[in-house]
Amino acid sequence: MELLRTASRRQFLRSSLFGGLAAMSGLRFPALAGAAEEGAGKATSRVALMAGNDRADNTLRGLKAFEKEIAQAIGDRRVVIKPNNVAIDVQLCATHADCMEAILEFLKSIGKAEQAVIAESAANGPTLNGFENYGYTRLAAKYGVKLVDLDQQEVQVVHVFDERDFRPKPVRMSKLLLDPSSFIISAAKMKTHDRVVATLSLKNIVVGAPIKDMGFSWGAGGRRGARNDKPTVHGSGHRATNYNLFALGQRLHPHLAVIDGYDGMEGNGPVGGKAVDHRVCVVSPDWLAADRVAVELMGIDFAKVGYLNYCASAGMGEGDLKKIEVVGEPVGRHIKTYKLADNIEEQMIWLKPPPRG
Repeated sequence: MELLRTASRRQFLRSSLFGGLAAMSGLRFPALAGAAEEGAGKATSRVALMAGNDRADNTLRGLKAFEKEIAQAIGDRRVVIKPNNVAIDVQLCATHADCMEAILEFLKSIGKAEQAVIAESAANGPTLNGFENYGYTRLAAKYGVKLVDLDQQEVQVVHVFDERDFRPKPVRMSKLLLDPSSFIISAAKMKTHDRVVATLSLKNIVVGAPIKDMGFSWGAGGRRGARNDKPTVHGSGHRATNYNLFALGQRLHPHLAVIDGYDGMEGNGPVGGKAVDHRVCVVSPDWLAADRVAVELMGIDFAKVGYLNYCASAGMGEGDLKKIEVVGEPVGRHIKTYKLADNIEEQMIWLKPPPRG
């Protein structure tokens, strides 16, 4: 942590599938306003790509590239830092404390740390236990920020699409992440995924928002009747998972993407994969541009990632690599080909229309 000593979603489509298709055809987002007038080939978004042998330094340098822009965007809003702690006891799958400390140090440097909370709903156990396991408790005390277990906070019910019966299903979602007055920082990991090819800054927010009951357990010993709403977002199939990520992303997207690829995960992510020594970090106020660059760095064909292609089609950010200005390191110098999940061919069913009955 030498650096830190020296360096100074928004309402889900109520009409489900049909509303989402309408949005894809007509929705425009401020991040791309005026892009058509600027002409093809010109950069509409900026992404910082930093590389080096210090995870915290990579993160902080990436954030510094957007210092004024981030400070202005936060304004008086509450800052919610959302780590990617899908499991509470597997460090490789979770956001490292060094990355979190760099974010907090940056917020402190722009006078926004006192507005920050660290919030999560872990998938496989008590969220606060994960915070302790990963060293966040120490960070909270050092920077004076609050640790928030989203499972114990207020919720709002939204609906997602299920491909088994084509009916909307209710999901309890974090009101904190849905609140327009929250400035959301996605402190994500660079990982392959066994349902949607890759999990980056958007998926970290969308699937972190559904909550679970206290006492829920995947195995024996859980509280009787306790349930977890996260699986409902997957919609009973790869097609619905990709669609729900796109549709929910119109309300539940980060305002700032920080994707830590110091040690990425390949193979059967988001938990059971293997480490990739990559030593990079991607940062951008345009989360889609950040995810697009991260996909390129992982050597993944962007055309395979369904939900990100849907988001790009709907203008939710910049998905065209030719229109993204990358500052810091050149992308081509840091591409590593990540091994994809064993079921990658099964995942590609999203590319095919469902059979007619």
